[in-house]
Amino acid sequence: MSDLSYLQAVVIGGLQGVTELFPVSSLGHSVLVPALIGGSWQHLVTENTSGDSAGSPYLAFIVALHVATAIALLVFFRRDWAGIIRAFGTSLRTRSVTTSTERLAWLIVVATVPVGLTGLLLERSFRTLFAKPLAAAVFLAVNGVILLVGERLRRRSESRMARAAAAPPAAGTPAADAPGARTAVPFGEAPVPVGAAGRQQAATGQAVLPSAPAGTAVLPAVASRKLETLSYREAGIIGLFQTLALLAGISRSGITMVGGLLRGLDHEDAAKFSFLLATPVILAAGLLKLPSLTGPAAAHIHGQVLAGFLVAGLAAYAAVRFLSRWFTTRTLTPFAVYCLVAGVGSIIRFA
Repeated sequence: MSDLSYLQAVVIGGLQGVTELFPVSSLGHSVLVPALIGGSWQHLVTENTSGDSAGSPYLAFIVALHVATAIALLVFFRRDWAGIIRAFGTSLRTRSVTTSTERLAWLIVVATVPVGLTGLLLERSFRTLFAKPLAAAVFLAVNGVILLVGERLRRRSESRMARAAAAPPAAGTPAADAPGARTAVPFGEAPVPVGAAGRQQAATGQAVLPSAPAGTAVLPAVASRKLETLSYREAGIIGLFQTLALLAGISRSGITMVGGLLRGLDHEDAAKFSFLLATPVILAAGLLKLPSLTGPAAAHIHGQVLAGFLVAGLAAYAAVRFLSRWFTTRTLTPFAVYCLVAGVGSIIRFA
């Protein structure tokens, strides 16, 4: 009998493609779903968490799924990546950062370093110690709490920003007397506009909000920071958040989105930055272990690997397309509720 059936390959491939990008943890689901099904699926979990799992067919299969997911992200964001790669090359050649795309390229580099180093050093230990059904269930519930807390903090921040923007400046102050006055607020706590105001922020370290036009009673809307206005320090912190995804049950996309939201990005830009950050990490993780697909571990599952690869790639492309539209108007809350319900239910099942 084969170590991996075609049914298992298709199911796990679809699961990986969707949950790698949805903020619900692909690693957690790759542990919990086989464990919940049981029977011939149970050995998949055992192989993934054993000390000698490097030679397992299932791990070789998961490597192929990661590569498929990364390719789907590259295809979806192909125009962005073409610009980012060109800008990165230009920045290296000129030894300067002069455009927003060049800055975005370096933000991705800075944010990728922490998870890259941590993954190389600790990935196997994390997988062996924590990628077990009960631990994955606990961390999945924790992931739900993180998403809910991130949304709550974002709403509080927006409320503060709206009140600050609506409050009139004190009489006699430069902000009150100057034509077209603007209200300055601490960097990282408020949205950052583009254009002249964005250049002012870059020069002074202050974010600015446009005041309402003279003679109007309409409160100024709370804008969001643009992705390229993140500082390198902030990108590094978001990258540190991403290292928590080594724990089965903690979502890579979810934790990086929360990090972006807490730095003032809107859901759309936070999701885009999360997907851009995930691409090199997932691709590198797959390529580093790609030789396992040519070894004895994958000798009898090439057909299953191909089937899972195709399903994972298509599922990942559909997932990122759906989420890119979802986060233009919606929040992380439904995913948080799902993680809490699934996590608590799995804890009860495996405790």
